[in-house]
Amino acid sequence: MFSTPTLKQLLAGVALGATLVASQATFAADYTLKFGHLANAQNIWNKAALKFKELVETHSDGRIEVQVFPNEQLGNEMDVINSIQLGTADMTITGESLQNWAPKAAMMAVPYLFKDADQLRRAVEGDVGKQIEAQITERTGLVPLAWFERGPRELTSNRPIKSPDDLDGLRLRVPNVPLFVDTWKALGARPTPMAFSEVFTALQQNTIEAQENPLSLIESASFNEVQKYVDMTDHVRSWIYVVIGKQKLESMPADLQQVVRDAASQMQTYEETLFAADQKRLEQALKDKGMTFVEVDQAAFAKKAKPAVLDALNDEQRALYKEIQAL
Repeated sequence: MFSTPTLKQLLAGVALGATLVASQATFAADYTLKFGHLANAQNIWNKAALKFKELVETHSDGRIEVQVFPNEQLGNEMDVINSIQLGTADMTITGESLQNWAPKAAMMAVPYLFKDADQLRRAVEGDVGKQIEAQITERTGLVPLAWFERGPRELTSNRPIKSPDDLDGLRLRVPNVPLFVDTWKALGARPTPMAFSEVFTALQQNTIEAQENPLSLIESASFNEVQKYVDMTDHVRSWIYVVIGKQKLESMPADLQQVVRDAASQMQTYEETLFAADQKRLEQALKDKGMTFVEVDQAAFAKKAKPAVLDALNDEQRALYKEIQAL
């Protein structure tokens, strides 16, 4: 049989409860960073975001909590950018979409702008990158904290493509990016803008004959089931930024701002290691699934594409293009 608690016991219980609440409050974070992005939970970008969370929470002694939301849980790329500007989200991973505000960001995905990964790094970490980052911060209120290289975009097809002549009339899906459409048209293909979600079915039904994307998307979309060849065009080498809202960053004391920046730098190094290993894995995985990798005359593609690319750029972008080509 249960006994009725005495007044003394009740008061002791209340005191204990108050102590626990106070203790929990002591450990509550002073700042919360909502970090939303489009990649799924298994993607190396999400693994990098989780590494950032671990580093920030550890080195801030719990004063900053990082909440990671993969797989568009906070909305698509543009939604999250808008949310950061409104103050309802804090961080994301984004790329050339920033050109909607900052025209120099268009250089993050220009066909045949970079001949290799080393040239891309020199651009991003040199004066060109500083110009792009400054314009992004000035025009969007977002501060780039780190950058990740993206795998080069490759063409997939059901006949081998080795030179621009092989493209003659090829019905090719491209994203709805005018520069991409103009470039592939100049190369001799018949580019068709189409939502990514529609591509597999369109290939299956032969509405289109080819598509172009990084190896990671070729694998995750199972294009090996409807395409035979990966034509190594390397036609777009690009990068993306991990960004944070300027107001949010500057709302923190200087020591915590430095914690965030240091963690971002370590996250970038961590992601680079994951990226290098993943690129090797992807090529072998697609070969194991029956795809044949085709060596392409990239110089011929670049030469034929260049007039269309330059014509699509404005004066400000063209100046950056020439600066990058000289690196």
